[in-house]
Amino acid sequence: MVIITFDRVTYADHDKKILEDIQFEVEKGDFLSIVGPSGSGKSTLLRLASQLISPTSGNIYFHQKNMKEMDPIMIRQKISYGFQSPQLFGKTVRDDMAFPYHIRKIESDSKRISFLFDLFQMDRTYLDKEITKLSGGEKQRIALIRQLLFEPEIILLDEVTSALDAENTKLVENILSQFNQT
Repeated sequence: MVIITFDRVTYADHDKKILEDIQFEVEKGDFLSIVGPSGSGKSTLLRLASQLISPTSGNIYFHQKNMKEMDPIMIRQKISYGFQSPQLFGKTVRDDMAFPYHIRKIESDSKRISFLFDLFQMDRTYLDKEITKLSGGEKQRIALIRQLLFEPEIILLDEVTSALDAENTKLVENILSQFNQT
């Protein structure tokens, strides 16, 4: 089943073409890596797929529906984008975990949060740590946990392991592989 389709997508920023006439489909269960030199448009492609920006021309479809015609809030619930430099919210990790629940006006799911912390082999004492005292790798894992709270259909990751050591990179890859199989 095709989940995302890029149909002749072009993106330009101030008359500079970043991506031109891109066409591809992503099916359920696909696990893709986008590689290329710095400045080649990899992050732009992810921002387009998550509707953070709109194409200059062409169309992007989610389950055969043109994303231009879809509710952006619904798209954010189905497609989760992890930024290269994660932004955490609040003073503590607990605040950051509560943030997505707060904006949805629902109660935090402590069982889901605990499950994900266990999965990422992070002690729950992290919840009380101040965000400013976290390492880059810890911030990346916390941001990824937050991305997985609501079980998105698509997870877009922009260099999500760039601040992780080899052991945590392997752990994250294994976790993402597990989620991809469900």
